[in-house]
Amino acid sequence: MGYLMYDSTTRIDFEDRVLAHIEVAIISKLRRRESFALSWRESSDGGNGRSTVWMDVSIPLRFRYEGSRPPKLDRDWVERLLSSASSSSGLLVTDEDGEPAPGHTHEKLL
Repeated sequence: MGYLMYDSTTRIDFEDRVLAHIEVAIISKLRRRESFALSWRESSDGGNGRSTVWMDVSIPLRFRYEGSRPPKLDRDWVERLLSSASSSSGLLVTDEDGEPAPGHTHEKLL
């Protein structure tokens, strides 16, 4: 289980394979300076809700993986994620089959 650190205050845990695919989609969009919403379903540990953050080049991000080997990327999956990111609802985190992929959010209280 890896994680995405968002704005140094929010950590979102995802399976490494899911994280690798959303990393490619996120970096592709931000490289073009395209902002978008990122949404995911919370795991049962996180209350089964849904969370959304705004992705922009001005917001610090860090991707951290549990495993040492990069997962093999599925080009079709990345394309579906990119298409989602370009929609009005933003990038909805899904697994390889297009089903919602859960994340678990940890937030620092300031």
